[in-house]
Amino acid sequence: MLDSLARYWWMVALRGAVAVLFGLMALIWPSLTLLALIILFGAYSLVDGVFALVAAFGPAAEGRRFWLGLQGVASILIGVVTFAWPDVTTLVLLALIAAWAIVTGLLQIFAAVRLRRELTGEWLLAIGGALSVLFGILLVAWPASGALALVLLIGAYAVVFGAVLFGLGLKLRRLGGGVGTAQTNRVAQA
Repeated sequence: MLDSLARYWWMVALRGAVAVLFGLMALIWPSLTLLALIILFGAYSLVDGVFALVAAFGPAAEGRRFWLGLQGVASILIGVVTFAWPDVTTLVLLALIAAWAIVTGLLQIFAAVRLRRELTGEWLLAIGGALSVLFGILLVAWPASGALALVLLIGAYAVVFGAVLFGLGLKLRRLGGGVGTAQTNRVAQA
């Protein structure tokens, strides 16, 4: 399986490069209109879905074919929905992020209170939870400002995620030479 992955290292690296480019565009031009962000997100989702589907049907997908295919189809569907209803996509996305931030923040505060006798520095957890709740409330109260924050957050995530994928692709490329050599040596010894 490692040999198959190493042979198609470039697909992993290319997915990472696309994610980094998307993230950099979002970080360099944070004043993009919300529609432009949605178009960028929709385009990224479509491209990522196509790459995932291509990977699902490649020989490197042994044992992961179903999950890669499902990821690819889901990404393509999200991209299509994004282009079909950009206004709804924006509001739903902001509402989901706001709800997530509020719920996780409240859970962090609750955990800090419960752990105060067993953990030193639990106040950091409580502060992190309070900031998360505040972020969620701000997204609900001022969706336009939340959209700008969302652009920066998505951009930072895409750069980090893309860099990790790109690094993995390069590592697979290096491993590709070693895997083939190891297999050749085993065949020669037999």
